Amino acid sequence: MTDPAPTGRDRLLSRAIEHFADHGVTDHSVRGLASAIGTSHRMLIYHFGSREGLLAEVVAVMEQRERDTLAELEAQDLPLRDAVSRFWTVVSDAAQRYGPLFFELSSHAMQGQPHARTLRGSLIAPWLDTLTRILRRAGHSPDSARRHARLGLAVARGLLFDLLLSGDTAEVDDALHQFANLVLAPSAESTE
Repeated sequence: MTDPAPTGRDRLLSRAIEHFADHGVTDHSVRGLASAIGTSHRMLIYHFGSREGLLAEVVAVMEQRERDTLAELEAQDLPLRDAVSRFWTVVSDAAQRYGPLFFELSSHAMQGQPHARTLRGSLIAPWLDTLTRILRRAGHSPDSARRHARLGLAVARGLLFDLLLSGDTAEVDDALHQFANLVLAPSAESTE
């Protein structure tokens, strides 16, 4: 089964995401954005209702991309170290392009801006649930899995932040793999 052809709405959303990735979200009116991505402000309003509606869709798409990647790796039932490595590669590669937009929209969620309300609810809890489930399958106790899931999420996001600021891919990748070795070490359960 193939994915359906993208709709006009999908194409506009994709162009908006690419524009925001290049220029950020701040100070973009609907008219200015429409002009920049080759459409009319009426088409953006028709498809998204408002600037906030468009930004909410951008947030949803960006978050869903990462969750889809994790779900694909989880479904492959890879050894945990391999899954961590593959996930990091995909996410850190995508962060080179979309990371600044992700962090900008995350700050909007922290500030309680309307378009980022869903992001506030989706940046932590769903990730913790999935990561906890993965760590449980790898042998962690329920409490240990939850703590390590939160720690892993925080470390990964911090390392993405580091990567975007420093550009030092080799050192950041090494730090992630060193952290994974600590979390996935057989003695991880006994250090509680």
